[in-house]
Order: sequence, then C-alpha cells, then structure tokens
Amino acid sequence: MKIDWLKPLLGHPGPFATLYLDATPSDKAADRDVANRWRAARKDLVAQGAPQDVLDAVEEVVDRPTWVAGPHGRVVVADGTGVLVDRVLHEPPTSTKARWSPVPELVQTIRAADESVELLMVTIDRQGADFMRAGFAGRSYEVYTAPHDEIAKVASPGTSQTRIESRAEDSWGRNADAIAAEVERRVDATHPELVILTGDVRAVSLVHERLHRPVAECCVEVPGGARRGAASNGGGSFTDRVSEALDSFRERRRERVLAQLRQGLGRDEGAVSSVGDVVAVLARGQVAELVFAEEYGNGGGQMNGRTLWVGPEPVHIAPAREDLEALGVGPDGIRELPAVVALVRAAIGQDAGLTFAPEGSVGAGHSGIPDGVAATLRWHDGETPHEVAATMSGDDVRLRGDRV
Repeated sequence: MKIDWLKPLLGHPGPFATLYLDATPSDKAADRDVANRWRAARKDLVAQGAPQDVLDAVEEVVDRPTWVAGPHGRVVVADGTGVLVDRVLHEPPTSTKARWSPVPELVQTIRAADESVELLMVTIDRQGADFMRAGFAGRSYEVYTAPHDEIAKVASPGTSQTRIESRAEDSWGRNADAIAAEVERRVDATHPELVILTGDVRAVSLVHERLHRPVAECCVEVPGGARRGAASNGGGSFTDRVSEALDSFRERRRERVLAQLRQGLGRDEGAVSSVGDVVAVLARGQVAELVFAEEYGNGGGQMNGRTLWVGPEPVHIAPAREDLEALGVGPDGIRELPAVVALVRAAIGQDAGLTFAPEGSVGAGHSGIPDGVAATLRWHDGETPHEVAATMSGDDVRLRGDRV
C-alpha cells in the first residue's frame, strides 16, 4: 500500500501533535459531536504542552466536514509549520487519542495506508462521463462531454427510422471511443489503483471493451451509478456495491503482497523477517513492501518497547548508535526512536509500501512473522540477510544461518 503521502513528515524535526479521532457525525447533533470530541482532545494536548498555533491549525482542519457517510475516523498530524497529514480512516478508533511528542504517532497514522485506495470512479452515459478521483490527496470531480450529440433514435420527417437508428448507434460508438481515450489519459496521468466504471449499462460496456489491456485490467464494473443531475437507480444499494468492490480490492492487494512474502521466505530469497534483518535491508534501500503484524495497525504490539537509532537520512537506521557513528553520521544528527516509527520512516524514504498481515496469514503464530515485522525486497544479493525457513515442524521460531 502506498505510504508516499507521509513524505511531508520527513525533514520536520518536531515535536508533533497527532490526533486520532472518531469523525462520525451524530444523526442528532451533526458535526457538533465531532467538535465535542475535539475539544476534549485539545485539552489533552494543552496539558501535554502543545502550543496555541499548532492547536489552532488542527482545529481548522477538524472543523471541516469529511463528507463521508457512516462511521469513520480521522488522523491529523501537525507541527509548528501547520498540518502535515489529514486523512480519513475507514473505521473510527475506539477512543480519541491525542499526543504532543517528539515524533508523530505513526502506529495509528499508517493504518490509513492499508485502508485507503487511490480510486477513479467513471460514471458513464451516451453523452459523456463524470470523473471522480478519491485518495490521499482528497477528492476531485470533473465532467467530460463526448463530441457526438446525435444519440436519440427518434424519427424525423424525411428520414427513415433505420437511418436514424444507424446514426445514433454510430454516435454511441464514437462517444465510447472518446470516453475510453479520456479514461486512459486520466489513468496515465494520475495512476489510480482501481477504476470503477458505472452508469448506463450499454454505455459502460461499450467503453470497457474499448480500453486497452493495462487500463482494462484495473477496471471493475459496478452497476447502479448515475451521472450528476440524473435520477439515480442505485441509491444505498449502489453505495454498498462500491464498498464491496473496495473491500475486495483491498483484500486482493494485501494477498498479492503476502503471497510474495511467503514465497520469498520459503525460497530464502526476495524477503526477510525479524527486526534486525528488516533494519539491514532498509539501510540498503532494498525494501519494496514493509509488512507488519496486523496488531500494530490496531495500536497494539509496540515490539516490547524496542527502539532503533536513526540519522538525518531515512536510510540511516541501525540497532545501535555506534552503527551509525561508524558510517560517519555526526552525533548531533542521531536520535533514538520507537522501533515501529523508525521502520516506517525508513520505508517512506525509499518509496516502499506497507501491508498488515492478519494472524496466521504468513505462518503459525504472531502472523507467522518473527518480531511482527518482515519485508519483501526489490533486489537480492550476497550481502542480503540470509533466512533459513523452518519447515515441516510447525515451529515459527526463526533459525539463523551464517550470513553470506
């Protein structure tokens, strides 16, 4: 899952205010309930020493409605320069959390990476399409009008019905060509993870069959949508079908990563596990996807209070201060961070993704991952940490072999 939206946090020395809030509006009090939750959180931040300007910046964001229906959460991270992260979470937290601390509370923040999908929804009819883009950058909405307007099969004096129908169907086809080209242009420009096609059933089919393979493969058809200004034929059932499509995509996305992890650990190439080995490959810029046990995304599993040492650059990560000093990192640039924060910081810096592994999804016990953390790799060489997989015994304790 993409976590490049967290890059604004890099290079900021802190301290940071991190707010993890239930943003679900009350049916009776609307967003006033959210405001009440924020007021309680603000008092906590004041007690922790957060300055007025940071609190005001967070409040300005919290006061803006999310426009999300149903239960959901919100995570906001800010420092003295303003708000750095503002993201909606698929599920609300069980309780509001507010921290003013030297480092952002990334344990909660990274959960948004697993839940969010970079989505392009295309609502199509025979005259054009509405494009709705949703993701980490927020939402945008644009209307596209296809070039051919002779779409009705209505006879006129002096023109045969057959000819009218032929003209209309020709216009449908030409408009479908134009809409498909516009879909491909937008996919190439914005790189969504998932494209949902909805709207007029015949028009959707015509557009979908005209898309070239790379784009067509990231599209799914969800019936029931209607363009703005048209009578919707889907209502709540359409919203439910979109939610199902997103849930299905998240599951497929997660399983692709976990399959790569299982294969890499089984082959002893292309993946590593345990904190020590993950730190080693992060320091070498090898990581494609960082994988945590799911409990970390739920706010638990703090690696038993373990810490790591980091320097000014994201690849400056090591289990001991002396390791960074040996690389020539000056003492003023070295600091100690909670292990999860240090691992995520390094992953962000090398454009790695992040995935949570449900219990038992990789192997037996603790998600099958020693220390609750693993990584898939972009490349593998003789200096890559060596894994010796336990087999046939059900023992998920990592066996260490000699380093290559």
